[in-house]
Amino acid sequence: MSFAQVLEELPTLTFEQRQLLIRRALELDDLPLSERDEALVEARLAAHRAVPKSSVPLDEMKTRLRPRSKS
Repeated sequence: MSFAQVLEELPTLTFEQRQLLIRRALELDDLPLSERDEALVEARLAAHRAVPKSSVPLDEMKTRLRPRSKS
């Protein structure tokens, strides 16, 4: 399929399909994690799974940080 054909097909895709397409395109540019970084991610995930209440939801963290950024 040519690039022009891909562009022609975009309007026919569902919202979810377009979102998936965007995510996949962005993933192609992601560099793989080093072994050290991968180990860190796995360790933090394991810690979270062991004690889920130890983490803070993203919205709560944003609320906590907003007042600091305005100072």
